[in-house]
Amino acid sequence: DWHIGRALYNRKRYDEFEAFLNWLVDIIERENIDVLLVAGDVFDNTTPSNRAQELYYRFLCRVAASAHRHVVIIAGNHDSPSFLDAPRQLLKFLNVHVVGCISLDPADEVIVISDHEGEARLIVCAIPYLRDRDIRTAEEGESVEDKERKIIEGIRTHYRLVCDTAERQRTGLAKPLPIIAMGHLFAAGGRTVDGDGVRELYIGTLAQVKTDVFPESIDYLALGHLHVPQTVGGSEVIRYCGSPLPMGFGEAGQQKGVVVVEFGENDPYIKSIPIPCFQELKTIRGNWTDIAAGINELKNKGSNAWLEITYEGDEITSNLQERLEELLDGCALEILRTKNNRVIERALAGMNPGETLDDLDTTDVFKRCLKSNNVPEEQQATLLSAYQEIILSIQEQDTRQE
Repeated sequence: DWHIGRALYNRKRYDEFEAFLNWLVDIIERENIDVLLVAGDVFDNTTPSNRAQELYYRFLCRVAASAHRHVVIIAGNHDSPSFLDAPRQLLKFLNVHVVGCISLDPADEVIVISDHEGEARLIVCAIPYLRDRDIRTAEEGESVEDKERKIIEGIRTHYRLVCDTAERQRTGLAKPLPIIAMGHLFAAGGRTVDGDGVRELYIGTLAQVKTDVFPESIDYLALGHLHVPQTVGGSEVIRYCGSPLPMGFGEAGQQKGVVVVEFGENDPYIKSIPIPCFQELKTIRGNWTDIAAGINELKNKGSNAWLEITYEGDEITSNLQERLEELLDGCALEILRTKNNRVIERALAGMNPGETLDDLDTTDVFKRCLKSNNVPEEQQATLLSAYQEIILSIQEQDTRQE
């Protein structure tokens, strides 16, 4: 989940993305990687900036410069399927295989990877993020439970169709090729952290998918959507690689990495390579004495960290921002976010002057609207479900021209 173009409290992060992609090119060369898999959310939104596109295409050209190296990219829920798909025929000549949206023919999502001698070595089931409209037919009077059941069954059916196609191709090749599947979804038991930007995928809940949805023919499942690097269901061969950069301060202490999978005669050999920290993020919390001490410690180290300051002192301080600016004068530290918990301690009871929309997501706002308008409890679940459908339809609007 690269999320190229993502900002952190309005602070652009292109230098970090460029540093990561340069590092990744070096790792691909050093590890002699044959195939790079990118499991969705290449960009942070459906209309990436020119700078974001430049970083993306420059990276693909650098990787493709090495003969017989392949790249497989699927779309995530943040991506525009048509935007990613637009240059797919051109990119195919560079051994870059892009699958932005599902096809009526499951074979379009099955990619056979050959080596430099033209011999088939790997089959990839490149299954993009499955949008609600792709896998569920809406019916009048459906309950939230009905919708969720149909979504899960739609995901199960699509994976089975694509993997069955891959198995038939493997049988036709008469070789015991490994099958890798890619997906962009929320697997049951997956871990997230506050502020990581992981959106709800479907109406009702996050529609968490159990591992029994995936066919047994899959030798390795490379998943995108969750930003915390993790295995799924205790299986070493079902993994989220995670995001290369911390998406928010809640991820600042996480060790990010890329996953290398090597297939031989036995079970796949799997290792993780840690990604360097390209921009330090730090959260400092406590009373004024604690905060001042934390900042001074970073100053003495010559740090250029981006800071999140959470004031938790008993004393009400109305000039917290001014005192912080004075303390940071002349150093490379930069405060991106300040939370004065003494001022916003009534946050759970409703909006207040110290709280901003950065502290809330769209569902939080809607729930507060329901509460402030005294909507009866028995009506809130239905209204919340309808609201989530509207939000998802807005997020999934594509830029394609019909």
